[in-house]
Amino acid sequence: MATAGKTIKAELLKHLRHAILTQALAPGADLDEASLSEQWELSRTPLRDVLRQLAGEGYVEIRENRGARVTEMTHRSLHDFFMAAPMIYGAILRLAAHNATPTQIEVLKSAQLTFKTALRGGDIAARALANNRFHEITGDMAGNTYLMPSFQRLLIDHARISMTFFHPRDQQNTQNLDTASQQHDAIIAAIEAGDAEAAGDLAVQHWNLSRNNIELFVTPKGLDLPLGLAMPA
Repeated sequence: MATAGKTIKAELLKHLRHAILTQALAPGADLDEASLSEQWELSRTPLRDVLRQLAGEGYVEIRENRGARVTEMTHRSLHDFFMAAPMIYGAILRLAAHNATPTQIEVLKSAQLTFKTALRGGDIAARALANNRFHEITGDMAGNTYLMPSFQRLLIDHARISMTFFHPRDQQNTQNLDTASQQHDAIIAAIEAGDAEAAGDLAVQHWNLSRNNIELFVTPKGLDLPLGLAMPA
């Protein structure tokens, strides 16, 4: 029974992460513990263990006497996202170039193949999740205890935002997605070569591409955000 309980908890964690990243559970949505407990046949104690783990990873917020809700995406959090993203991505890719193992590089190459396959398909969630997985692996490569919590939180919101622009809305966006894939290939090459400077430069280029898509499809008109801040050379 203990093993079965662990399996259910693992499946619920996977399910909730997926639902949050793809916005099947919208930012700010309340999580109904009673319904989750009944649906997944989990008692409240293991269910709350799951929610606490998700809170630690940045997927949900647990409010005293009010339960858990999906982490919100507000004007303030978007402001912080734009401020932090180029710096964090740059640091992660520089460290990845220093620290990546041959096994991790092969895993990254496999993730890139999955991303390319997803781009050819019509599943928007698959594209966003494949991109998220690619960058998760670079975080594993970087292996920095202090950076990882911030990077994980960044990836959650980037994946949620990506649900708006991993869509072939027009020719320009299709070209942007092709460019993103090409940049992934260049990132792999820089990491494999151990070229931290090139990896850092690519982080800025890759962020700028994402930023342009975000500005086009997400940023509310009139919202005064300091967009485009780049990692210092």
